[in-house]
Amino acid sequence: MTENAERADIVKLIPALRAFARTFCQEPADADDLVQETLLKALANIDQFEPGTRLKSWLFTIMRNSYCTKAKKRSREVLRGDDTLFDSAAVPGEQEWNVRIGEVGRAFQSLPDKYKEIIALIVVLGESYESAAGICGCAVGTVKSRLNRARARLSSEMGEDDYRQAS
Repeated sequence: MTENAERADIVKLIPALRAFARTFCQEPADADDLVQETLLKALANIDQFEPGTRLKSWLFTIMRNSYCTKAKKRSREVLRGDDTLFDSAAVPGEQEWNVRIGEVGRAFQSLPDKYKEIIALIVVLGESYESAAGICGCAVGTVKSRLNRARARLSSEMGEDDYRQAS
Protein backbone atom coordinates (compact mmCIF):
# COMPACT_ATOMS: atom_id res chain seq x y z
CA MET A 1 0.00 0.00 0.00
CA THR A 2 1.42 3.39 -0.92
CA GLU A 3 1.61 6.30 1.44
CA ASN A 4 -1.05 8.16 -0.59
CA ALA A 5 -3.41 5.18 -0.37
CA GLU A 6 -2.88 5.04 3.40
CA ARG A 7 -3.67 8.76 3.62
CA ALA A 8 -6.88 8.22 1.65
CA ASP A 9 -7.84 5.36 3.97
CA ILE A 10 -7.22 7.60 6.98
CA VAL A 11 -9.65 10.17 5.57
CA LYS A 12 -12.30 7.45 5.18
CA LEU A 13 -11.94 6.62 8.89
CA ILE A 14 -12.62 10.17 10.17
CA PRO A 15 -16.29 9.42 11.05
CA ALA A 16 -15.21 6.41 13.16
CA LEU A 17 -12.54 8.54 14.81
CA ARG A 18 -15.14 11.19 15.66
CA ALA A 19 -17.43 8.57 17.18
CA PHE A 20 -14.59 7.14 19.28
CA ALA A 21 -13.50 10.64 20.36
CA ARG A 22 -17.03 11.33 21.67
CA THR A 23 -16.58 8.50 24.16
CA PHE A 24 -13.73 10.51 25.66
CA CYS A 25 -15.02 14.07 25.24
CA GLN A 26 -18.46 15.45 25.98
CA GLU A 27 -18.04 18.65 24.00
CA PRO A 28 -18.05 18.21 20.21
CA ALA A 29 -15.29 20.81 19.87
CA ASP A 30 -13.05 18.85 22.27
CA ALA A 31 -13.78 15.64 20.37
CA ASP A 32 -12.89 17.36 17.09
CA ASP A 33 -9.65 18.60 18.64
CA LEU A 34 -8.80 15.05 19.70
CA VAL A 35 -9.54 13.79 16.17
CA GLN A 36 -7.37 16.53 14.70
CA GLU A 37 -4.50 15.73 17.05
CA THR A 38 -4.83 12.04 16.16
CA LEU A 39 -4.78 12.80 12.45
CA LEU A 40 -1.74 15.06 12.79
CA LYS A 41 0.18 12.40 14.71
CA ALA A 42 -0.87 9.67 12.29
CA LEU A 43 0.12 11.61 9.19
CA ALA A 44 3.41 12.69 10.74
CA ASN A 45 4.21 9.07 11.56
CA ILE A 46 2.60 7.29 8.60
CA ASP A 47 5.95 5.64 7.87
CA GLN A 48 5.62 3.75 11.19
CA PHE A 49 2.34 2.11 10.16
CA GLU A 50 2.92 -1.56 9.44
CA PRO A 51 1.26 -2.66 6.20
CA GLY A 52 -0.94 -5.68 6.71
CA THR A 53 -2.25 -4.47 10.07
CA ARG A 54 -5.54 -2.67 10.68
CA LEU A 55 -5.25 1.06 10.07
CA LYS A 56 -8.37 1.71 12.17
CA SER A 57 -6.85 0.00 15.20
CA TRP A 58 -3.61 1.94 14.73
CA LEU A 59 -5.53 5.25 14.64
CA PHE A 60 -7.68 4.31 17.66
CA THR A 61 -4.52 3.46 19.59
CA ILE A 62 -3.02 6.84 18.73
CA MET A 63 -6.22 8.56 19.87
CA ARG A 64 -6.44 6.58 23.10
CA ASN A 65 -2.81 7.30 23.94
CA SER A 66 -3.24 11.01 23.14
CA TYR A 67 -6.29 11.22 25.37
CA CYS A 68 -4.62 9.33 28.23
CA THR A 69 -1.55 11.56 28.05
CA LYS A 70 -3.70 14.70 28.24
CA ALA A 71 -5.80 13.23 31.05
CA LYS A 72 -2.66 12.53 33.10
CA LYS A 73 -1.45 16.08 32.57
CA ARG A 74 -4.88 17.46 33.51
CA SER A 75 -5.01 15.40 36.69
CA ARG A 76 -1.73 16.95 37.81
CA GLU A 77 -2.90 20.47 37.03
CA VAL A 78 -6.52 21.01 38.03
CA LEU A 79 -9.13 18.55 39.23
CA ARG A 80 -12.28 18.76 37.10
CA GLY A 81 -15.14 16.57 35.89
CA ASP A 82 -14.85 13.85 33.28
CA ASP A 83 -15.08 14.90 29.65
CA THR A 84 -17.15 11.96 28.51
CA LEU A 85 -20.16 11.44 26.34
CA PHE A 86 -22.83 11.12 29.01
CA ASP A 87 -21.85 13.92 31.43
CA SER A 88 -25.04 15.82 30.74
CA ALA A 89 -27.15 13.47 28.68
CA ALA A 90 -30.36 15.23 29.58
CA VAL A 91 -33.07 15.00 26.96
CA PRO A 92 -36.10 17.21 27.51
CA GLY A 93 -39.50 15.59 27.37
CA GLU A 94 -41.78 13.46 29.42
CA GLN A 95 -41.56 10.18 27.54
CA GLU A 96 -40.27 7.26 29.52
CA TRP A 97 -37.50 6.56 27.02
CA ASN A 98 -36.07 10.04 27.62
CA VAL A 99 -35.83 9.29 31.31
CA ARG A 100 -34.25 5.93 30.55
CA ILE A 101 -31.59 7.57 28.36
CA GLY A 102 -30.59 9.75 31.31
CA GLU A 103 -30.44 6.69 33.56
CA VAL A 104 -28.25 4.84 31.07
CA GLY A 105 -26.01 7.88 30.77
CA ARG A 106 -25.57 8.16 34.52
CA ALA A 107 -24.94 4.44 34.83
CA PHE A 108 -22.37 4.63 32.02
CA GLN A 109 -20.74 7.63 33.68
CA SER A 110 -20.32 5.69 36.92
CA LEU A 111 -18.20 3.03 35.18
CA PRO A 112 -14.40 3.10 35.48
CA ASP A 113 -12.66 4.43 32.35
CA LYS A 114 -11.42 0.99 31.29
CA TYR A 115 -15.02 -0.27 31.20
CA LYS A 116 -16.29 2.80 29.34
CA GLU A 117 -13.58 2.32 26.76
CA ILE A 118 -14.46 -1.35 26.18
CA ILE A 119 -18.20 -0.58 25.90
CA ALA A 120 -17.41 2.19 23.39
CA LEU A 121 -15.11 0.03 21.29
CA ILE A 122 -17.18 -3.16 21.18
CA VAL A 123 -20.79 -2.11 21.65
CA VAL A 124 -20.85 1.37 20.09
CA LEU A 125 -18.17 1.09 17.39
CA GLY A 126 -18.52 -2.64 16.70
CA GLU A 127 -14.85 -3.53 17.04
CA SER A 128 -13.93 -7.18 17.45
CA TYR A 129 -12.51 -8.48 20.72
CA GLU A 130 -9.14 -8.92 19.04
CA SER A 131 -9.14 -5.39 17.68
CA ALA A 132 -10.20 -3.93 21.03
CA ALA A 133 -7.43 -5.91 22.74
CA GLY A 134 -4.91 -4.42 20.33
CA ILE A 135 -6.20 -0.89 20.88
CA CYS A 136 -6.22 -1.24 24.67
CA GLY A 137 -2.95 -3.12 24.82
CA CYS A 138 -4.31 -6.11 26.72
CA ALA A 139 -5.25 -9.75 26.14
CA VAL A 140 -8.52 -10.79 24.45
CA GLY A 141 -9.56 -12.51 27.68
CA THR A 142 -9.12 -9.22 29.54
CA VAL A 143 -11.36 -7.48 27.00
CA LYS A 144 -14.06 -10.14 27.41
CA SER A 145 -13.79 -9.95 31.18
CA ARG A 146 -14.01 -6.14 31.21
CA LEU A 147 -17.00 -6.19 28.89
CA ASN A 148 -18.77 -8.74 31.08
CA ARG A 149 -18.06 -6.71 34.23
CA ALA A 150 -19.14 -3.49 32.53
CA ARG A 151 -22.43 -5.05 31.41
CA ALA A 152 -23.03 -6.44 34.89
CA ARG A 153 -22.34 -3.06 36.52
CA LEU A 154 -24.59 -1.24 34.05
CA SER A 155 -27.31 -3.78 34.67
CA SER A 156 -26.97 -3.39 38.42
CA GLU A 157 -26.98 0.42 38.18
CA MET A 158 -30.14 0.23 36.08
CA GLY A 159 -31.87 -1.92 38.71
CA GLU A 160 -31.72 -5.08 36.62
CA ASP A 161 -29.49 -7.11 38.88
CA ASP A 162 -28.87 -10.04 36.55
CA TYR A 163 -28.72 -9.02 32.90
CA ARG A 164 -28.31 -12.65 31.81
CA GLN A 165 -31.77 -13.59 33.08
CA ALA A 166 -33.31 -10.85 30.95
CA SER A 167 -31.77 -12.27 27.74
